[in-house]
Amino acid sequence: MRGPAPGTEARFHKEMAGLYDRFAELGFRPVLLRRCITLNGGLAAAKELVFTPGTTGLERLLDAGKPELSMEALMLRPEYRDLFTELELKEAARRLANAAPGRSRGRLQPQPAERK
Repeated sequence: MRGPAPGTEARFHKEMAGLYDRFAELGFRPVLLRRCITLNGGLAAAKELVFTPGTTGLERLLDAGKPELSMEALMLRPEYRDLFTELELKEAARRLANAAPGRSRGRLQPQPAERK
């Protein structure tokens, strides 16, 4: 396995931090995800949360038809794969494959379109 390219971890952190804002646009504010990213950094947060059930809002994103916005999908992007172990990547893929819409603890409410 080759190591990640320089700057990859910083880019991953920035994208992880941006997930909260993207979720908020869908009417969901994953406070635990945001706190973990703020306290530990995006990479450490992903490595921890991928093994913690119900912490990433994946089911809510599936309800909204937006699994590509998930932390798990971000982890599996080719440019970030070298940041993770095979076990972490397998767990992210398993979570994406096994998550079912409608199993979230709450429903995303569509936000009214902003008028210009």
